[in-house]
Amino acid sequence: MRQAIQNLEESKIREVANAGIGRSDVLPFWFGESDEVTPDFIRQAAIDSLQRGETFYSHNLGMPELRQAVATYMSAHHAAIGAERIAITSGGVNALMLAIQMLVNPGDEVVAVTPVWPNLTAQPVIMSARLRCVPLRPVTSGAAQGAWALDMDQLLEAVTSNTKLLIINAPNNPTGWTLTREEQQAIVDHCRTTGTWILSDEVYERLYYEPTANGCAPSFLDVTTPDDRLVVVHSFSKSFLMTGWRLGWLVMPAAMTHDMGKLIEFNTSCASVFTQRAGIVALERTLEVTPRVVAHLKTCRDTLVPLLQALPGVQVAPAKGGMYAFFKLAGHDDSLVTAKRLVVEAGLGLAPGNAFAPEAQGWLRWCFASRDVQRLADGVDRLKKWAII
Repeated sequence: MRQAIQNLEESKIREVANAGIGRSDVLPFWFGESDEVTPDFIRQAAIDSLQRGETFYSHNLGMPELRQAVATYMSAHHAAIGAERIAITSGGVNALMLAIQMLVNPGDEVVAVTPVWPNLTAQPVIMSARLRCVPLRPVTSGAAQGAWALDMDQLLEAVTSNTKLLIINAPNNPTGWTLTREEQQAIVDHCRTTGTWILSDEVYERLYYEPTANGCAPSFLDVTTPDDRLVVVHSFSKSFLMTGWRLGWLVMPAAMTHDMGKLIEFNTSCASVFTQRAGIVALERTLEVTPRVVAHLKTCRDTLVPLLQALPGVQVAPAKGGMYAFFKLAGHDDSLVTAKRLVVEAGLGLAPGNAFAPEAQGWLRWCFASRDVQRLADGVDRLKKWAII
């Protein structure tokens, strides 16, 4: 086997979850998904497709109807985006891997902003790239204590003419950190100078709790031209409650799209037709899903974070975007050990911070996407009793 594959670390999130999956006494908040089932009308669209016998291959780039629906949806929130820039993928993680396969050669330098979902730093390594990480830093004092921030000078210094690709996830999993429009513009201007591609993971853009005119977090699509060296990744998973469907999309320069179709052929061939039919309906009826999801997640955030802030020794700030509370618990410096102990001793399932980067050691991620906010309060109660013991 390739040494790079043998050297990949197993997911620490899965390591914790595997210790508690199937236990009815555990409150699980470890995975990045809501516990709410996909809306019935989305599920029914897939059922109807299957009943019609749509069980065959589709176009590599996705069904034309879905590509156009995505283009229309994106254009409603950003500058006009044509269907020729869209590729449908088998999930957001597949979209990320395709983009990295498309752009990165062995030995290329890739810079990633961390902490971040571990797939984003593993994928360049799989492609035998040279990975460099620019860490966010926690704010340790003032009103923003517990939030994470980017040193822009450090990032721009790290991205040089030798950097093939810059990977950014904002709103960020796990920290909730989000770029400002001005920061995005500075990054774009710099990358134009260095010739660096930007891969922007924006799957949480609709899960944003600050007031905006377009109902989204700031996007690189709003400060670039169609021909800029930018690839944006999206997914149906989060804002449409469709994690298990494995359906996502890419936005890229139109000149890339044909070759992306070839690459999809050699990865998955295509997304399944019945899931694409579900995606079309999800986009057509987005106003029945996403605004309600976002409003409920804001309630979840505003329930959980004050309860955590009231605990002695907890450092946490409300996330501007995403679905996570990222917090530090004083006296518990090994995230993985702490997370495993919480499962066994408190019946509480959280993700360890060091799953996302070494600088997040000692932190824990709590996914607050829960149908019942009382479950969040019950979880905090378990954490409080465990911490006192």
